[in-house]
Amino acid sequence: MLTLAFSAQDVALTRFACSPLWEVANSVQVLKEPGEHAVHLPWVRQVRGRLAEVGFELLGQLVPVPTVYTPDFLTPVPQVWAPSLEEELARLVATEPEQVRVDLDRFEGPLPPLVAWLRADPVAGLARLAGEVRAYWAVAVEPYWPRIVRLVEGEVLRRARQMSVGGPAALFEDLHPRVSWGAGTLRVEHRWFAADRVLDGERGLVLVPSVFAWPGVYSQSNPPWQPGLVYPPRGVATLWERSVPVPDGLAGVLGRARALLLAELGAPASTTELAERTGLSAPNVSHHLTALRGAGLVARHRTGRSVLYLRTAVAESLLAAGGPDGGAG
Repeated sequence: MLTLAFSAQDVALTRFACSPLWEVANSVQVLKEPGEHAVHLPWVRQVRGRLAEVGFELLGQLVPVPTVYTPDFLTPVPQVWAPSLEEELARLVATEPEQVRVDLDRFEGPLPPLVAWLRADPVAGLARLAGEVRAYWAVAVEPYWPRIVRLVEGEVLRRARQMSVGGPAALFEDLHPRVSWGAGTLRVEHRWFAADRVLDGERGLVLVPSVFAWPGVYSQSNPPWQPGLVYPPRGVATLWERSVPVPDGLAGVLGRARALLLAELGAPASTTELAERTGLSAPNVSHHLTALRGAGLVARHRTGRSVLYLRTAVAESLLAAGGPDGGAG
């Protein structure tokens, strides 16, 4: 088990981030062990054939299964909320050779051939790794990135809502079955790792929702990196679904169109996106969202230039009572 002892300042500095590199690394693990990540089987079926022409041998060797440890330089804790892939790759290739060796020396047993070559020549190895990540990303992750980001944004909105009602301790409530909070300490149950860490009051913790982390939870607390906790956001089960079931009981009360919109809003979406997904016209969607918002079933949030809608806790309860909601991760 990993324990992280927080000061009040650490709680104040805790933040969220979204990481393309973490999604890449976690998705490689999914490809290697699809049976352990059944929710993502539709994605595996879609990308496996396309990846046959993509060379990512070094990347694959850096993510062994079982994944006891992934090198920190491959999965750095993001320094900002949403770095681009290129920003994270620039940070990767700038890793000091000695830090690469320190990370790789944490592997148990003999290093795979390409990983041993990377250790011997970190500059050339990191350049090759960055190229492999770009090629892999273009085929396996980038086509799905908008929907992944929407799910992550929805997770952050939910956590913010929980914290606004229940205080900072509510931020960690139901984060993951293997994560618990009490007496100023966060506890993370790990199968192969145990440590007790006291945060220094200057960095806090970075929470990184990652769809491909499901069903696991990962932590990074090795100096000099900022501590991070990677966990699956709520709603992962809906990510690859082509249609969302609409509870008949709720449709009988609200009407099928409004019940459908609520079912679709397990992850935040704009009016345009909802129109495309439901087949309703954009004005019709807008009309129904206004009514649902007035009833306290939908919340409206502005993210950059987009206006996103998300169902409220009241709507979650109605969907749970009315039948399968398609929103449990």
